[in-house]
Amino acid sequence: MSVILTGTDLRWVVGDRTILDGLSVQAEGGRILAVRGPSGSGKSSLLAILGGLIAPSAGTVVLNGVPVTPGDDVTMRRRFGLVLQGYGLVAALTARENVGVVLQAAGLPGAEVRARVEAVLERVGLSSVADHLVEDLSGGQQQRVAVARALVTASDVLLADEPTAELDADNRELVVALLTERARSGATVVIASHDPDVVDACDEVVDL
Repeated sequence: MSVILTGTDLRWVVGDRTILDGLSVQAEGGRILAVRGPSGSGKSSLLAILGGLIAPSAGTVVLNGVPVTPGDDVTMRRRFGLVLQGYGLVAALTARENVGVVLQAAGLPGAEVRARVEAVLERVGLSSVADHLVEDLSGGQQQRVAVARALVTASDVLLADEPTAELDADNRELVVALLTERARSGATVVIASHDPDVVDACDEVVDL
C-alpha cells in the first residue's frame, strides 16, 4: 500500500502571530513534495507538525489513516526519518556513532548496524571522516551526517528541513539525488527549501 501523509486544515499560532492558517497538504509515496517559502513563513513548523514533533493549534495529521501526534509510540516514530534544520546531532559522538545510534535504538544486530552505517556514509561522501567528532566537522559535513542518519533508517516518511543549505553545488546535487532515490523506492519525501534548484527537482510544490 502506498504511503500517504496528509495534513488537513492545519493552523499554527505562536503568541499573537498566526503562522499557518487552514493549510492542507498531502504527500504520497514515490514522490517528493517541496515546501517553499521565505524565512518565517512556517516551513519548519509545518514539517515539525507533519512529523508529530509538535501538535498543531488546529487540524489533523494522519499517516495512512492513523493520526500522527506528539508522544506517538515507538512503532509510529520509526516510520519517520528527519533531517532537522539544526541537524540534531550529538556533538560528543562521531559521525559514525550519530548515524548508527538510531539503528541501535531499534535493536538491530551489531553487524547489520555497522554494514548499513558504512554504506550510507560512503554514499554521502563521509567515509574518510566517519571517526571524527561531529563538532569537529564543517557545517556542510554535519548536514550530510544528518542526511545519512535519516536515510539509514529506510523509513516510510522522510522529512528534510533545508537539507542542502550548507552544501556546495556538488554535494547539493548528491543529496537531492539520494532523496530522490529514496522517494522512487516508495518513501514519502517532503523537503522544505527556499533553493529554487532543489524545489525544481521535486514533483510537487506547496507555497507558504
